[in-house]
Amino acid sequence: MGAAGSSTLPGHRLPELRLRLALPAWAQSRAACFVAAALGLAAAAAALGATAWSTGGQLRRRLRQVGTVAQLWIYPIKSCKGVPVNEAECTKVGLRSGHLRDRFWLIINEEGNMVTARQEPRLVLISLTCENDSLTLSAAYTQDLNLPIETPTTNVVRKCRVHGFEIEGRDCGDEAAQWITSFLKTQPYRLVHFEPHMRPRNSKDKLDYFRPTDKIPYADASPFMILSEASLADLNSRLDKKVKVNNFRPNIVLSGCGLYEEDSWNKIFIGDVEMKRIMACGRCILTTVDPDTGIMDRKEPLETLRRRTEDSLTLCIFSPEAGSQKNLKKLKKLKNKIIKKTEETGPPFSPVLSSSVPLLTQGWITDFHQ
Repeated sequence: MGAAGSSTLPGHRLPELRLRLALPAWAQSRAACFVAAALGLAAAAAALGATAWSTGGQLRRRLRQVGTVAQLWIYPIKSCKGVPVNEAECTKVGLRSGHLRDRFWLIINEEGNMVTARQEPRLVLISLTCENDSLTLSAAYTQDLNLPIETPTTNVVRKCRVHGFEIEGRDCGDEAAQWITSFLKTQPYRLVHFEPHMRPRNSKDKLDYFRPTDKIPYADASPFMILSEASLADLNSRLDKKVKVNNFRPNIVLSGCGLYEEDSWNKIFIGDVEMKRIMACGRCILTTVDPDTGIMDRKEPLETLRRRTEDSLTLCIFSPEAGSQKNLKKLKKLKNKIIKKTEETGPPFSPVLSSSVPLLTQGWITDFHQ
């Protein structure tokens, strides 16, 4: 799905208003399989004081509440267990909560290739948490391993491959490697950590829908994913064995929006954070891994999703808009925030409820409707 930008008209300022999400002018067809809607996270370039005109200055946009942020999840190690958080910082490359960052750690084999739950389903049972200024690797029936928050600079920096593209990662040490290898009991593995000074991957190298400025470390293609509770509930109504949010591994879980309504969104605002839809992403075999047991079913929910001919369960992926880098440096609380969208019409703007607290917390969601 294309990324349609909006322009501002010099001289028109609305200091009491905030721009919020935009719906596409056309209806997107629903895939028969379960899809993830990819979006580009954009900091609020059109925040308080931004002009309200659409391209050409013909139509105005007004705000409409479409839901709330119910949950926030960070997955520190790619393919491993998620960590629920009450608030998180929005960065260009994903969510951050304290020392935990989304998909900033990666398990690799001896050749440096990424290892995910597609190959090792029991990875979903491993968690990385942070408490009392130390990181902890843990899993059921396994003794915890404490790691330093700062990986020693004396540790080797390894060349890794994620979906065939090279990226660096600093080795987390022999103890971490032995812990993971002993837990999985298949072959030798190592844990690496992406450091901020390292060069991230280009999302566009993986999927042409992204822009050259879209970057990620170890995520598949984009730094943020959104899932609607309503769409998940509809899927579960068709399944004998219910699936959980964690089967789909979203960062942001929405409540209060209509069934599959997120499929029609183009841009949304959560508080001061603007998020832009990029594409729909087909779901893979990882969704069939039970997050509580680490057992791969290989059938559900994919078979039920393939039978769907009308609606699809949607995840949303985000990356920064051009010109939004300055705003991205601020902390953005998403959880407990209202999600809003605007309607492109002739009437003047409506004021929106928006917290001045700049972190992601639960709350309303808005979008643009045209």
